[in-house]
Amino acid sequence: MIHWAGRIEKELEKVLQHVTGTQQMRSIYNEKKSQFEIKRNNPKDLVERVARDISKLLNSKRKALEKLAKEAELLQKEHEWQDGNPLETSTSLELEFVDDPNFKNKVNYSSSAVQIPTDIYKGSPVILNELNWTQALERVFIDNRREDSSLRWQVFGSATGVTRYYPATPWRAPNKIDLYDVRRRPWSGSVSGLTLKLMKTSVIEMLDTLSDDDYVNVARFNEKADAVVPCFTTLVQANVRNKKIFKEAVMHMQAKGTTDYKSGFKFAFEQLLNESSAPRANCNKMIMMFTDGGEDRAQDIFEKYNWPNKTVRVFTFSVGQHNYDVTPLQWIACANKGYYFEIPSIGAIRINTQEYLDVLGRPMVLAGNKAKQVQWTNVYQDALGLGLVITGTMPVFNLTADTNQLILGVMGVDIAINEIKKKTPTYRLGANGYTFAIDPNGYVLLHPNLRPKPVTLDFLDAELEDNNKEEIRRQMIDGKSGQRKIKTLIKSVDEAKQLLFTHYSPLLCPLLFPDNLPLSVADFESLLPNSFESEGHVFIAPREYCNDLDLSNNNTEFLLNFIALMEKVTPDSKQCDNLLLHNLILDTGIIRQLVEKVWKNKDLNTYGFLAVFAATDGGVTRVFPNKASETWEEDPEPFNASYYRRSLDNKGYIFRAPYRTARDELLNPENDTIGILVSTAVEITVGGKTIKPAVVGVKLDLEAWTEKFKILASNHTDNRQGSNTCGPNRGCEMDCEANSDDLLCYLIDDGGFLIMSNQKEDWNKVGMFFSDVDAYLMHALYNNSFYNRKQSFDYQSVCERLPNSEAGAAPRGVFVPTIADFVNVAWWTSAAILSINRTDKCYSHTSLCSGDAADEVDAEGFDSKERSCVMIQTQYYLSNLSSSYNILQDCGNCSRSVHMLTHTLIHAKRINNTNLLFVVAEKISCNTCNIEKLQFSVKEENPCEEMPVARYRKGPSTCFDNNISVRLSDTISMSGVIQTQTNRQFGIYSP
Repeated sequence: MIHWAGRIEKELEKVLQHVTGTQQMRSIYNEKKSQFEIKRNNPKDLVERVARDISKLLNSKRKALEKLAKEAELLQKEHEWQDGNPLETSTSLELEFVDDPNFKNKVNYSSSAVQIPTDIYKGSPVILNELNWTQALERVFIDNRREDSSLRWQVFGSATGVTRYYPATPWRAPNKIDLYDVRRRPWSGSVSGLTLKLMKTSVIEMLDTLSDDDYVNVARFNEKADAVVPCFTTLVQANVRNKKIFKEAVMHMQAKGTTDYKSGFKFAFEQLLNESSAPRANCNKMIMMFTDGGEDRAQDIFEKYNWPNKTVRVFTFSVGQHNYDVTPLQWIACANKGYYFEIPSIGAIRINTQEYLDVLGRPMVLAGNKAKQVQWTNVYQDALGLGLVITGTMPVFNLTADTNQLILGVMGVDIAINEIKKKTPTYRLGANGYTFAIDPNGYVLLHPNLRPKPVTLDFLDAELEDNNKEEIRRQMIDGKSGQRKIKTLIKSVDEAKQLLFTHYSPLLCPLLFPDNLPLSVADFESLLPNSFESEGHVFIAPREYCNDLDLSNNNTEFLLNFIALMEKVTPDSKQCDNLLLHNLILDTGIIRQLVEKVWKNKDLNTYGFLAVFAATDGGVTRVFPNKASETWEEDPEPFNASYYRRSLDNKGYIFRAPYRTARDELLNPENDTIGILVSTAVEITVGGKTIKPAVVGVKLDLEAWTEKFKILASNHTDNRQGSNTCGPNRGCEMDCEANSDDLLCYLIDDGGFLIMSNQKEDWNKVGMFFSDVDAYLMHALYNNSFYNRKQSFDYQSVCERLPNSEAGAAPRGVFVPTIADFVNVAWWTSAAILSINRTDKCYSHTSLCSGDAADEVDAEGFDSKERSCVMIQTQYYLSNLSSSYNILQDCGNCSRSVHMLTHTLIHAKRINNTNLLFVVAEKISCNTCNIEKLQFSVKEENPCEEMPVARYRKGPSTCFDNNISVRLSDTISMSGVIQTQTNRQFGIYSP
C-alpha cells in the first residue's frame, strides 16, 4: 500500500507540472524581473495610515453634525408656538427626483423630506409646529452638502417621532409594520387575551430601546417568578442575539395563575443586586413591570431591597383597558424614583415604552456641552437603500427657559461602509490579507465576513474563535497597539466551508510592484473574444482599475469596456489605480506567454484533463481550452476564489471536488462529466524575497482519473505486464483494481470529502462528506486522530420561517431614526429587569393560549419568508499526521483491522505534497455496527444548549447621575445616565 501511495504521488507531480507549466511560469517571471520589484509592506505604517484616514473621514462628518445640532437648537428656541395650524399657508410640492449612484436612489437636492410613523396623529399642534421649525433645517442641510459633497443622508430624528431627512427621496416602508391601528384589526377573543397580546408587544418594543451597552433579563410571574429564558440566570447583554431570544420566549408565553407582585419584584431585585462576576453596566438600575392590575404594593420587598437609598428605579405600566384602582401602581413607581404609564391599546405602545427615555435624558440636558458628543452607531442596513452604513449622532437639546430639561431629538449623518473601505489597502495585502476594525463592544465595523443581514457581529464570531484572537480583541478594545504571529483555523470560501490551518502574521506578504511597462492596445488583443478559441477564455476581475471604467457582471462586456478605455488613457493616468493597472498589464503578458509556450502544445485528453488554468493577483484568469469556460464556475476575482486562496495558504496541490450532499440529484456517468479542480501556487524568489503571484491548475476528468487511480493502486507493474488475481482468502495481496468487490480504496481531501473511489456506485458520492459514503470508516479515521472536529457558529444566518410560527423578531435590518434608536446607541447604559405579570386565567381561545398571537412583531429588514437565526456548523479538518497508521475497528460481530502486511488490512496514509488522504479498507459483510455517524452538519442553535461565555468589552466611562436641578414637581429623580465616546480600533491580518 505504501508503494501505491508513492506511485500516486509521483504520477500527480509529474503530470501536473508538465501540463500546467509551473516551472515555465517561474521562468517567465524571472525573465521579466526587470519590469517589477518586490516590496514588503510595513504593517504598522499601514494600520496607522488607515486609522488616520478613517479618523479624518469621521471628523469631517462630525463638523456637519455639530453645525446641524447648534442650528436646530437655535431654530427651535426662536420658534413661536402656534396653536392653530402653522402650516395652513403651505402647499404640497411635486418634486422631481434624479438617480444618484452615491445614494443608490432617486433624490432631490433642493428639498428635504419628512417621515411620520403611522401611529402618530399628523394633525396635532405638536407635530405641526415641529414640522414648521424643522423646515428651516433645509438651509443647513444644503450648506453642509455644498461644503462636503461626500455627505450622505443628513437626518433629524425628533423625540415626537418625526424624521426630517436630506436629500429628499420617496420613503421606503420597512418590511416590518411597527404599529397598526387597533380599530382596523379583526380582534377576537377575551379582554385578557388582548391584554396578554399588548403585554408581549410592549415588552418587545421596550427591548428595542436597549442597546449593546445595556444588560437585561425578562421575568414572568404569578405566584412564582422565573426567567422567560431559563438559561439566562443573570443579566445578559442586550445585544441583537439575546434580544431575539427574549422576543421568541415572550411571544410563546401563556397566561395562567394569579398575580403576586412580591414574587416578581423579589426575583428582579435579586438579579439586579446580585454581586456576581457576570459583566454589568454598573450605572442605571431599573425594573419595568407590565401588568393588567393588582392591589398589592409589595412594600416589604422595597423596604428590604431598595430603601432608603433607592438605588433601583421602578417603572410601572398598566396594560389594557380595565376598571381597577391604579393607585398601587402609581405608588410603587413614585416610591422608587420611577414613573407610571398606561398602555390601553396597540397605538399607545411605542410612545409609552419610549417616554422613560425623556426621564433619563434630563440630567444629560442639564449637563450641557459635556453631554454633547458625537457617537457612532454599530453597522446597520440603511432604510433608504444606501447599503451598510454607520451613523454619527449628536443630541439636540431644548434651550427654551421653561422646558429646558428635554431632549428635542437627535441629529444624524450617515457614512457608507463602502466609503470607509476605500480608505483601506484592498489589494495590497494579498488574497488572504484583510483589514478589520472593532468597537469597544468587540463588534466589527470592517471585516470581510460581515454580511448585509444581520450586521451586528462580534469579531470572534466573524472569525473561528481561539485564545490568540480573544487576546487580540481584548488588546484592541483597550486601545493598545502591537503585533503578533498566530497559527489559526480559517474557513474556506467555497460552498463546503472547509477548515484550514494557516499562519497569520503582521509581517505582511511581499507584493509585486510593476515598473517600466510599455503599453499598447495590442497587448490586450489576447483578451478579446476572437482569440479565445486558440488561446483560451479570459476572465478579468471586475476591479475599479480606473474611475471611468464601466463595471459589468458580464465578463465579455467588461473586457470590451476595459479595452475601449485603454485606447483613451495611459496606465499612469491620474484617473486610474496605477498599481492595479500595471499588475494587470504585467500578468496579461505572462499568461499569454504561458499559453504559447506550454498549453497550446498539449493534448489535454491524453492526460485525462478537461481544462488547464492560471489566475494571478493582478486579476487575470485564463481557462484553456475555450470550451472549458462554458462549465467554469469559479469567481472571476481571484481574491474571492476558494481555489486561489487555499493554494496560497498551502504547499503542494489542492484538490477540490464539486460539493454534493445526499439530497442532490443523481448524475449519469454516460452523460455527465465531473471535474476535480487541482491547483497550486507559483512561487518565485527575486532578490532574496519570495512571493506567490499566481496559481495554476487543472480540472481532472473524474472518469479518466478513477481508472488511472485504480491502476496506480494495483499490483500491476508500471508497464501493465502481468496481473495477480487475489481474494480475501488467498495468500497474495489484493489491490484496488482487481479486487474492487472486496477492497475499498479512497482519496479523501483535508475536509473529509470524497475525491475519488474505486467503487462504481460511488460516482454520485464524489464531493460528499465521507461519513455519508462510509460512516464506519470515517468514524475510525476520526477516532484515530486523522481528522479533528471543530464546531463554529454563524450568527448571520437567514433561515426560512418555521411553519405556523410567528414567534420572535429578527435583529433589526433597517434603521429608522427615532429618538429611541439614536439615544440608546451609546449614551445610556443601564441594567434592567422587565417583569411581566401573567393574567389570571387562560381562556379557551386557542391562538391566545398557545402564545402564537405575534403577527404585529415581524422581522425588520427580512423577506416575509425569512428570519434571522444562529447556525451551528460542525466541520472536520485533516490533522498533521504524516505517516501511515493501522486501525482496528470493532463493532459487535464485525471487525475491521488496519494493518499493512496481512490480507485484512485497512490502511491510511497522507499523499505527500497534496491535501489528500489515501485510505484502503476491507469491505465488511454485515451492517450491524452500532456506531456514531459523524456529520458535516449545519443546524440551528438551541440558545440554552449553547450558552456563550460573556466576552470582554469596555463599557461607557462616564455616568451622568442625579442632577439637583431636575424639577422636583416630576416626583422622580435620576439614577444614572451614561455617556461614552465610541473609539474604533483597527487591525490587519495577513498570512
